[in-house]
Amino acid sequence: MRLHRNLCFAVIDGLTLIFNEGKYADKVIQQLLKRDKRWGSRDRAFVAETTYDIVRWKRLYAEIAEVKEPFDRDNLWRMFAVWATLKGIKLPDWKYFENTPTRKIKGRFDELSKIRKLRESIPDWIDEVGLEELGETMWTKEIAKQNEQADVILRTNTLKTTKEKLQNILHDQGIETEFIKGHDSALKLIERANVFVTDAFKKGLFEVQDASSQLVADFLDVKPGMKVVDTCAGAGGKTLHIASLMENKGQIVAMDIYESKLKKLKIRARRNGVHNVELKVIDSTKPIKKLYNKADRVLIDAPCSGLGVLRRNPDAKWKLEPEFLDRIRVTQQDVLQQYSRMVKPEGKLVYATCSVLPSENQNQVKTFLKSEAGANFSLIKDKKVFAHTSGFDGFYMALLERKS
Repeated sequence: MRLHRNLCFAVIDGLTLIFNEGKYADKVIQQLLKRDKRWGSRDRAFVAETTYDIVRWKRLYAEIAEVKEPFDRDNLWRMFAVWATLKGIKLPDWKYFENTPTRKIKGRFDELSKIRKLRESIPDWIDEVGLEELGETMWTKEIAKQNEQADVILRTNTLKTTKEKLQNILHDQGIETEFIKGHDSALKLIERANVFVTDAFKKGLFEVQDASSQLVADFLDVKPGMKVVDTCAGAGGKTLHIASLMENKGQIVAMDIYESKLKKLKIRARRNGVHNVELKVIDSTKPIKKLYNKADRVLIDAPCSGLGVLRRNPDAKWKLEPEFLDRIRVTQQDVLQQYSRMVKPEGKLVYATCSVLPSENQNQVKTFLKSEAGANFSLIKDKKVFAHTSGFDGFYMALLERKS
């Protein structure tokens, strides 16, 4: 591979924004890719994947390069040189790469790779939490898998097409996919591609949604004609899946504390041909109280640490703090206590997170069931999904039923 100066500069500029200004990696990369209209798909892929790679391995590369935060541009070029050297890419004769100790880099990599928190490039505290909650064997496997690039998974919009038809349509547009066993609506891209520019996407034939995330709506056991509440709907990936499972019949109330996210859901629903969704901003306790004892099904896709989806959001591990984890556990239990009251007798509730930590998952459910609010519920089943065993995102989901 030959390095091109303008692409490398884009990467360095992006890393400056992500590491030094706290910008979100996905937003930064979106902006970088608009930088030069002459860039082809390979150029854009280089910028995106290299930026994500260096973000993912920040701690390891910084240790090898012997640089500390905040990183100046020279520091970032040294980290870039580490990335290129470990990838086997020949460094061009640029001033940024003068006196790069190639052999030393490889030696330092071998040496530091013996220590998990450095090998997997994570903060000390995350390594300690993972070790404490999952044990050494499972945590070592899981965090290693979380450092691999995630596959692109599509969810067929069954309101408009079938999985088989969608596969043929995408094939005609030059995108090859394969089915995933145990996932009724999922297609996995064989090679990465920008699916958002396809006619199939613009016509609402699919959404991009990880295979593990697709299990949640299925777990909720919805039927056409039901009243379903998605309490933490966000931009609505699971809401839209629920709508397709309900065949657009019945009512879905999609709620969130952020109006901006619900506006995105409105646009996505229109594209998907979904018309049984009512949007509600949670700006007080009033919208929740109005729905007490009214819902056949309630989904609580709870806010969480996101430690099951680090493959998609590698910068999240640098933004997370131990105090956040303490606060989010309190929020999770509070949400369970409040939102569970929307379930009517004999109705069902799913509590889900994209975390792999028991303290955010099964322990929260156990605490809830022992509480006054949870006394009327029983656990039907739960599912723990780990990236290292499934190949997809880490997730947890529990199905609870309210007694009559």
